[in-house]
Amino acid sequence: MKKLLLLATFAVASHLVVLAQNIETATDAVKNMGLGWNLGNTLDANSASVADPSNDAYWGGQGLESETCWGQATTAKALFTMMKEAGFGAIRVPVTWYNHMDKDGNVNAQWMARVHEVVDMVIDNGLYCIVNVHHDTGADSNSRKSWIKADMTVYNNQKARYEHLWQQIAEEFKDYDQHLLFEAYNEMLDIKNSWCFASFNATNQYDATIAKSAYDAINSYAQSFVNTVRATGSNNSQRNLIVNTYASASGEGTWNSHLTDPLTQMNLPQDNVESHIIFEVHSYPTIAGYSLSTIKSNVNKFISGLNTHLVSKGAPVIVGEWGTSNVDAGTGKTDYEVNRDLMFDFATYFVRQAKANGIGTFYWMGISDGNSRSYPVFSQPDLAECLAKAYHGDDYQGKYPVLEEVESLLCFEGSKELGWGNGITIAADAFKVVGENCQLELTYSQTLGSGDDIQFFFGNWSSKPSVVVDGTTYGGDFNPSSVYKTGAGSNHVTTFTFSAADYAKLCQLGLIVHGTGITLTKAILINPNVSGIESLNIHPSSITHKYIDNGRVVIMKNGKRFTAIGQEIK
Repeated sequence: MKKLLLLATFAVASHLVVLAQNIETATDAVKNMGLGWNLGNTLDANSASVADPSNDAYWGGQGLESETCWGQATTAKALFTMMKEAGFGAIRVPVTWYNHMDKDGNVNAQWMARVHEVVDMVIDNGLYCIVNVHHDTGADSNSRKSWIKADMTVYNNQKARYEHLWQQIAEEFKDYDQHLLFEAYNEMLDIKNSWCFASFNATNQYDATIAKSAYDAINSYAQSFVNTVRATGSNNSQRNLIVNTYASASGEGTWNSHLTDPLTQMNLPQDNVESHIIFEVHSYPTIAGYSLSTIKSNVNKFISGLNTHLVSKGAPVIVGEWGTSNVDAGTGKTDYEVNRDLMFDFATYFVRQAKANGIGTFYWMGISDGNSRSYPVFSQPDLAECLAKAYHGDDYQGKYPVLEEVESLLCFEGSKELGWGNGITIAADAFKVVGENCQLELTYSQTLGSGDDIQFFFGNWSSKPSVVVDGTTYGGDFNPSSVYKTGAGSNHVTTFTFSAADYAKLCQLGLIVHGTGITLTKAILINPNVSGIESLNIHPSSITHKYIDNGRVVIMKNGKRFTAIGQEIK
């Protein structure tokens, strides 16, 4: 009976296997994964209302809505189809768990099911998938403190919860084949929240006692992870497992003698099978202001250090996150914006040298970001193509669909009484699609006789863009009662325009519209200089859109694809 059940399961889901001994070695896995990408700021996104893990309210504070709380679209299978067709072979899926489990470490069933669903989306597209424990580690802030710290006291206090978490994850996926890998933890920091190396934030930038506790803890968490996963049996008995160095530090630089400590102090966990452990580091070097020859020299030193300090211990290495130091700065001043040629040269050399040395690379986010993922299209198609050609060769021909400018986008329709924390958000990609001449047309009514206000903020709430109405500039606030000399019950349609500088920031940050004494009924982005195929409705969750697919304009409407002349593509 058991045998028949296993065979039936295999027939339904090709990513399940019966024989654990078929799982490839870690070295083969790194080679076969190919080019990697991170589904960042998605299942790892979190917004805790309580900072302290000792408070029971810290645990389980969010539902499935957490997936989009950092501005990303809900993940769909088509995104990974696009990544596969572009030339990527593996997806790292960062997952945060504390906001979806109770104080005893029991994971919410709906959250586990959603993680399972995304894993299936990846693997069913013929891609490798890495699942991890992500922002349960990391730097503390006023709003959130990590429950997993590189400290032996914390490890001893959290050991049971940590092992219970991994026992649940491992049981959930234990019958999946070699295309699924587990990563023990993300960037784990000491009690001082030190980057670069343990105790860096201590007095004189080093404390031997804190550092020893941190490195001992890292190795203890890694060993607990391996022991827990292996104990669940089935394919987990040989599954390839990934352990990170302290802070996922890579030992880059020469300015301090302790920079290589995260590598030298990292142990290869004891395992009851050989050749199924992978080391992971992260790398975000600064390239601005350096010559390409210096950048290449630094890449060579980086790889040499990994070979010397990690590979020599008997396991291959992946760079689970990489980019440049301001890869996701979000201010319009990333290297993609201001150092594109140098960034592409660096990326090409980095990927090629890593591949030549048997090191896997997983680019952090970028390339398809924000609303672009919902279509899906690439927000940085040239960078995606650069990475693919670096890995596969200059003759590689992948697919890199992008959105084309359209004449208008309906961003909101309904009834929304604007107030503090009660407004609408227009995604950054919406501004890119409509183009730099875009105008925002708002339809609304006044609910106050005076004191009404429409306020505009960049999507990170840092500052306000200026808006121009009928030739007059307003500094991020617009008062209809003052401008139109009207009172409660009056209806208006007002068109707002933006400066070129503010448009560039809107393309990075998006726009928040809220205010006082205003009921908003419609918001449309318009480009009066574009004669598009049709106006597009993207609210609230329509997939209708228009994009370029290998040079051909394609319209998606109601799940069907049409060419520019209206012919359905079967």
